[in-house]
Amino acid sequence: MILTNQNPCEKSTEALWTLAGRVAENQPVRELEIHSEVFTIGRRANCSLPLNTSCVSSNHAELRLREGRMFVCDLNSTNGTFINGVKLHGEGEVFHGDLLQFASVVFRVQRVKRGTSGLTVAEEADEQALTMLQFDRLIHDDKLTPYLQPIVSLADQRIIGYELLARSSLFRLQSPKDMFEAAARLDMEVELSQVARHRGIEVARAIPNDLILFVNTHPKELEDPRLAKSLEDLRIQAGDERLITLEIHEAAITNLQRMKELVRLMNDLNLQLAFDDFGVGQARLVELAELSPRYLKFDMKLTQNIQHASCGLKKLVNLFAKFVNDMGICALAEGVETQESHQILLDMGFHLAQGYFYGKPQSITKWIPAAALDTTATARID
Repeated sequence: MILTNQNPCEKSTEALWTLAGRVAENQPVRELEIHSEVFTIGRRANCSLPLNTSCVSSNHAELRLREGRMFVCDLNSTNGTFINGVKLHGEGEVFHGDLLQFASVVFRVQRVKRGTSGLTVAEEADEQALTMLQFDRLIHDDKLTPYLQPIVSLADQRIIGYELLARSSLFRLQSPKDMFEAAARLDMEVELSQVARHRGIEVARAIPNDLILFVNTHPKELEDPRLAKSLEDLRIQAGDERLITLEIHEAAITNLQRMKELVRLMNDLNLQLAFDDFGVGQARLVELAELSPRYLKFDMKLTQNIQHASCGLKKLVNLFAKFVNDMGICALAEGVETQESHQILLDMGFHLAQGYFYGKPQSITKWIPAAALDTTATARID
């Protein structure tokens, strides 16, 4: 049925309702005309819009056109119908621009003139909707997979711990960069950071307690009161014997008094502190002296391929390493990829390192055999 606010004969000004979105996740965005007064959605082939997805019910919902307006009615579906993320009970009216979701399948509702298309806007909206749904699965459906990258003693390449990192197999959310970009659009960076830490600690239970687990924070957490409770819960989850180091980006440390309070809490919880990505941008030297972290992780822009760096940069890195060691802080080099880099950094006085030379980030199943055989933290990198 064609909807119009004017004379039906005036074809040029007719308006019609459409749904724009992906019928399946691996298909492009399509624009589908609502062509009948009762338009059915479901898994059955005879529906007006068949969705061959297991989470969609056989007869999931109906769209109903009445006097130029459109309504949606959920037909007691298993996984629900949602308008702008709110679950529908019975019938509800939808408007141009609304997000209409059948289980996990999302469409943008549009009212357009005949002969025009809203696909440009719809494609952008569909991407946002897909991101929102994927992110919800990441947070709530155990789709975040912790990966571990070894941290080694430079002197003998002995594994002393692992950094817990986040990965997923979800479309466009595979890497931490993708995840946190999506989280930023939803203002949920804190929630994602907390979930990543707790899932990482849960998975890493198989790692011996005398190996240190390095866990990350997001800069926004330093201004969020939930961080204290998250760390307390983390200690309870991990148990008293687990060695845990909390990494904080050094550029995010702008409130010295608040950081001192956080360090006191961490001491009470027997959590160690590491400054991450040190040396790029404004180095927080005052904070470094006042807070005395256990570890200082040098940004890989300083240490990666150090053998090819200029003499000036090598002197600067060497000076920083000596300065840090003199303060009683353990210098850790990131991004080590070659034997030559390893040797130069060892000669400069670095104690610890991580990078592809020692091992890439991998799932726990890749590290359990070595860790289980070496409960005294004497595993070696082959």
